[in-house]
Amino acid sequence: MRIGEAIAVALEKEGVNLALLSRSKDKLDAVRETIVKQYPDVSVKVYPVDIQDYTLVKKAVESAVPEVGEIDILINNAGLALGAPARFWELPVEPIRQMNGTNVSGLMYATYFASNARPSTAKSFITPTRRASRASATACGWRRPGQNIRVMVLRPGCVATHFHLRRVKYEQEAIDEFFYGYEPLVAEDLADTVRFMLTRTERTSIKAVDWVPTAQRALTRFDREWNERNRSDRTM
Repeated sequence: MRIGEAIAVALEKEGVNLALLSRSKDKLDAVRETIVKQYPDVSVKVYPVDIQDYTLVKKAVESAVPEVGEIDILINNAGLALGAPARFWELPVEPIRQMNGTNVSGLMYATYFASNARPSTAKSFITPTRRASRASATACGWRRPGQNIRVMVLRPGCVATHFHLRRVKYEQEAIDEFFYGYEPLVAEDLADTVRFMLTRTERTSIKAVDWVPTAQRALTRFDREWNERNRSDRTM
């Protein structure tokens, strides 16, 4: 399960109506069908857009408000990491443009249009990503006086999802090597955390959460003996 899908399912359990944005209409439709079968009483609308195009994001938000209702929660989950194992300065400019367009510009477009769509008295913005996204999302909270906006950042470590597989150009051997020896997070781990952050009392705000595998000691440092040391069948 992907992170966005897992978060959508978690929110559905809380009775939240959803407006889902993604580039792939087929994937959006599949997620919607799965959710509606389990929770027929909630509304799920899908909008296939590339968030790098602000005109499409604007149109999707304008459609979502009358179809789903006021936007009380915004999850900025879209993200790209391309070109591994090449280092940044070794990359061609095109993947850099794509990553910037999705990770920075796309996030700002979504935050901008959502925060201006019939502003309600309470809003929660969650950004499951890193520094540039946190700065731009937090700026929105600073600039909307008179509203109970909560800006929260979820900073995940290594997660076993399509994100990392695409990062290494879908080379299974590379992803197996990357996760060797330890147990990464799964999408449901992050979805549980998002649900927890959103369901705290409105007078409190969890500003940021670092959610990583225990074996991930730093950004690129891992305890590769974790699995062997924690085997359930190991004789003590």
